[in-house]
Amino acid sequence: MFELFIARRIYRDNDGNKQVSRPAVLIAMAGIAIGLAVMIIAVAVVIGFKKEVSSKVIGFGSHIQISNFDAVRSFETYPIFVADSMINALYGDPEVDQVQRYSTKPGMIKTDDSFQGMILKGVGQEYDYEFFRIHLLEGEIPAFTDSVASNEVLISKTLANKLKLQLEDKIYTYYFENDIRARRLTIKGIYQTNSSEYDNYFLLTDIYTVNRLYGWQRGQVSGLEIQIKDYNQLSIVTDRIAEATDQQEDRYGNYYFVRNIEQLNPQIFDWLGFLDMNVWLILVLMLGVAGFTMISGLLIIILERTNMIGILKALGASNYNIRKVFLWLSVFLIGKGMLWGNAIALTIYFLQTQFHLLKLDPETYYTDSVPMSINIWIFLLINIGTLLASVLMMLGPSFLITKINPATSMRYE
Repeated sequence: MFELFIARRIYRDNDGNKQVSRPAVLIAMAGIAIGLAVMIIAVAVVIGFKKEVSSKVIGFGSHIQISNFDAVRSFETYPIFVADSMINALYGDPEVDQVQRYSTKPGMIKTDDSFQGMILKGVGQEYDYEFFRIHLLEGEIPAFTDSVASNEVLISKTLANKLKLQLEDKIYTYYFENDIRARRLTIKGIYQTNSSEYDNYFLLTDIYTVNRLYGWQRGQVSGLEIQIKDYNQLSIVTDRIAEATDQQEDRYGNYYFVRNIEQLNPQIFDWLGFLDMNVWLILVLMLGVAGFTMISGLLIIILERTNMIGILKALGASNYNIRKVFLWLSVFLIGKGMLWGNAIALTIYFLQTQFHLLKLDPETYYTDSVPMSINIWIFLLINIGTLLASVLMMLGPSFLITKINPATSMRYE
């Protein structure tokens, strides 16, 4: 295939007399490299943000919650009755992976020289502690149960710093209803998620302690947290559980209410959704910049090779054949630019994931550094899409070849 052969010769040509197009070609390849690198990094950052933020929100609240209908958006919860039969029925759903009880109680921590509002969250022995194990900085996670008061607690690093507390310190906590109730708890572990909404308030203890503070009956809890196997099925599973549970009355006349994590935290997930739109904007802009720099480079190459085009036409080559020569040349140049772009993007990705060079304010962004995550399929799709879009953009400039006259072009230098 002579078009590919000629394109390779032009690509490898180091003739000193053909230096007009070199700066344009280098600029075109730089445009492709920078554009592709920015696209890969932008997508990696968005995927990383979504995974980091959603994992923390889900870590504290699970995928789906069943609570009392009267306790909407309130930490001063009303109870629901949860029997073993209800838990077994939930496990009967093929998408349900974990069902765990919880109870929450607002209160206050008081030390000798300070005080701080907080929320005491009680969990039972079936609770999945993986999220807290990942974010545990010091100490250990106690074995909480629903039958014995452990008087032990996990506290965040944020609260510990504010109140100047350390492991094994004993803290006095106070709870207000008709009267003031107090509990002395021992700090057994310190965690940090960099999510201010949770780190500023939550303490983790056993569910028995929280239920006793309320004076609830056996089997009453603030709610159930349900983890599912496939997050993509969140809406479907939520609707299925709600259909069987929502507005049903429990033993004590309370009503169940089912909501998923996106319904509980709409502002966070709406923000994450806006990030997708920003990424599409970046992709379009970078692809446009890369394409136009490549178009200018190809036009300069065509003008520089006018004499060669005239000779090929005189020897019987058609406009279609010659256009293919320059399209193959474009593929070589685009490919080289893409190699540099991938190298730049992967280098930045490695440095950021290993050394966390780019810092963020965790109070605003839920993380202390820019998170990055690369999905191999999206990575390949960006590369293939960039190559195809760039080559398609070369079709227009290649029509310039049809305007070149062999008789005049062979005298052109």
